[in-house]
Amino acid sequence: MERVDVDGLAIAYERAGTGAPIVLLHGYVGDGPSVWRHQIDALSDEYTVVAWDAPGAGGSSDPPETFGIEGYADCLARFIDVLQLGPAHIIGLSFGGALGIALQRHHRLLTTSLVLASAYAGWRGSLDREVAEQRLTQAFRLSERSPMEVVEALLPTMFALPVPEVDVNAFRAAVEAVHPAGFRAMAWASAEDLRDLPPTIDVPTLLIYGDNDERAPLHVARQLHATIAGSRLVTLSGAGHVCNVELPERFTDEVRKFLAEVG
Repeated sequence: MERVDVDGLAIAYERAGTGAPIVLLHGYVGDGPSVWRHQIDALSDEYTVVAWDAPGAGGSSDPPETFGIEGYADCLARFIDVLQLGPAHIIGLSFGGALGIALQRHHRLLTTSLVLASAYAGWRGSLDREVAEQRLTQAFRLSERSPMEVVEALLPTMFALPVPEVDVNAFRAAVEAVHPAGFRAMAWASAEDLRDLPPTIDVPTLLIYGDNDERAPLHVARQLHATIAGSRLVTLSGAGHVCNVELPERFTDEVRKFLAEVG
């Protein structure tokens, strides 16, 4: 892992390959390498692939708990600028997808294309309000519990298909390394309502969802697909929330085909 200073925050990241840049954004649990290992290894044969640890996760510094989705988007934009990656293909999972959407508000020119995997327009923008508030309350409660309790509460909701032990262990270790303050910051940001943004997205967009995802069900995917003009929706049979780990070859093939088309 490498680290770079972004406006006073140390941001950890992994970089591999050469070619057009891809920036990988993980969800509100886990970190870049644990979530994106298969895609880093596979796509670096023809792309520059960079997976960051979002502020508050992995090897990165904690942001203010009130950072919000705009704070994350501004930090991501500066990160892309500092590493001279823009414009880049932005691939985001779950919260990372919401962050990719949020990046379009003030930093549209940094995006070549978007891949939104198991993504939301924020919890409040895509889920029933009661569900969104329950999820936020759970996150704040878990931030005060032991790392093992965080794993026990969240890991079962991430996968619907059998996953190799090495992948599960890597994801579990990343969740166990949760930063309480960073976890709260990402939960606050994840909960925001971004439903005004998808209709404004004007870059090529691919949506990838597992059809057995209990955290971002298919109605969330269909809603985004309907509101992002020209977007394409791919569903992965049997997969759950972290579909890029469950079906890595299928996921990567869909991404590679999409990127080849958009150039």
